[in-house]
Amino acid sequence: MNKGRQLLVVDDHGEIRDLLKRFLEQHGYQVHGVRDGREMRQYLGRQSADLVILDLMLPGDDGLTLCRELRGQGNNVPIIMLTAMGEDTDRIVGLEMGADDYLPKPFNPRELLARIKAVLRRHPESGQAGPADEPKKIRFNDWLLDLARRELVDAQGVTISLSTAEFDLLRVFIQHPNRVLSRDQLLDMARGREAQAFDRAIDTLVSRLRRKLEADSRNPALIKTIWGGGYMLVAEVSHGE
Repeated sequence: MNKGRQLLVVDDHGEIRDLLKRFLEQHGYQVHGVRDGREMRQYLGRQSADLVILDLMLPGDDGLTLCRELRGQGNNVPIIMLTAMGEDTDRIVGLEMGADDYLPKPFNPRELLARIKAVLRRHPESGQAGPADEPKKIRFNDWLLDLARRELVDAQGVTISLSTAEFDLLRVFIQHPNRVLSRDQLLDMARGREAQAFDRAIDTLVSRLRRKLEADSRNPALIKTIWGGGYMLVAEVSHGE
């Protein structure tokens, strides 16, 4: 299952890079390690990665800056951020920048392995088909979500970049339109309990989606907040082109 999956570890500590490289290669991944943002850019300029393990505290540009840079370029490679800081505020900032998951140091390598597997399950390899009975494209209002290409297209045909976590949450919403979904339900259906996500992660992802979907994200008409209940996608949903 892991054969050929390319992981990029960005960490300025050589011991950590070597440890993760040896451990993850034992579990079937191909792993390359780099020290900083400059080396990360050089590597990604030559080839793609299936997932980036990105340390927050780096010399030069920090992990948040690099994450924001990748997302700004339209690069939706899954990102797991590592940091010595464990405050919820730091996690939320990382998620706002587009990270898919977050793991504080020190960590057990087996926990990181579980996170990697969970994120990659939500981000299948290119060309990997979904369930046979799942529609390939879903329209909701003036938007089109292409499940095979994992792309969001607006009414003018412009493709809107989505991170893995944003795509997963939006798919849950359009699979359950006009229905109130609690934060726990959204966590279960979009992220899975393997990632040990927390409630504020859903709030952050909803805010990110609103900025991309809503004409006025401060007064959302598409993804409504249901006080005391959760969130609801208010839309007409249909399958096909």
